[in-house]
Amino acid sequence: MGEISPSNGQVDARRKSCWYEEEIEQNLRWCFALNSILHTGATQYQDIALLDTKPFGKALVIDGKLQSAEIDEFIYHESLVHPALLHHPNPESIFIMGGGEGSTAREILRHRTVERVVMCDIDEEVVEFCKSYLVANRDAFFDSRLELVINDARAELEKSEGRYDVIIGDLADPIEGGPCYQLYTKSFYEDTLKPRLSDDGIFVTQAGPAGVFSHTEVFSCIYNTLKQVFKFVVPYSAHIPSYADTWGWIMASDSPLTQDAEELDLRIRQRIKGENRYLDGKTFASASMLSKAVRISLANETQVYTEGTAKFIYGHGAGHKFQSSG
Repeated sequence: MGEISPSNGQVDARRKSCWYEEEIEQNLRWCFALNSILHTGATQYQDIALLDTKPFGKALVIDGKLQSAEIDEFIYHESLVHPALLHHPNPESIFIMGGGEGSTAREILRHRTVERVVMCDIDEEVVEFCKSYLVANRDAFFDSRLELVINDARAELEKSEGRYDVIIGDLADPIEGGPCYQLYTKSFYEDTLKPRLSDDGIFVTQAGPAGVFSHTEVFSCIYNTLKQVFKFVVPYSAHIPSYADTWGWIMASDSPLTQDAEELDLRIRQRIKGENRYLDGKTFASASMLSKAVRISLANETQVYTEGTAKFIYGHGAGHKFQSSG
């Protein structure tokens, strides 16, 4: 649950400010000061807010969960997009599940090999909101290579006749009552997603918190689920300051994912327009070297993600509220 409230306690009036507070888990909350509340509202599927925060700049909040912040979103989006596209020999056709914010499309469209990007998001209001307010992604929305589809990703992939070199899961976290936890299930990966990949195709998804204590929420289960569907599965992680945790992604394919740091750096120079701010070959090598505690958990994980045995990160779907300061 995300809430906005005045600062507590007796403080000098010059220091008093409005704060955003997010309940990360029971007995643990994360909060930061705000300059202003730019927008709050609700769509058919989820609640949405755009905040101007003091430490992280503009921040997009959906269903009470921080989705991205202006200061550090490049860490998340470079980590989500570039490893999969760089491991593919020639990525031309890309499908994004979710991604309404536009940042994932922005990073994909920096690749010179890319000819077509289909971005499929279920919530048109969120997409239009992000097009209006997130200036950094405006060019991506008007790139001729981008096809924007408003639909459920499962339904769109089921009716699709084409195949994609890379499919990217930039979905909301699997939260109880949320719109997309079914898109983390074994049946979806096996019956719907995998048949839509090309022969050398790669799937990558955001996979929730991946810290020493938080990775057992959904990260280890999503990893084990993908292992049941693909021959080669690579988990990796990075610290996202605005998330107050380490975050995880998982890349999967039936073709080996074995490019070393030097080859990745070469492909970055050859394929990507402009400079990455975060990811290079050594950074990815480090990101895919998980801690001992996490490696042991992943090796011992037995649960497979299904609709009947779904795991959720802490929190719920639409219904959080904001409290304005007094």
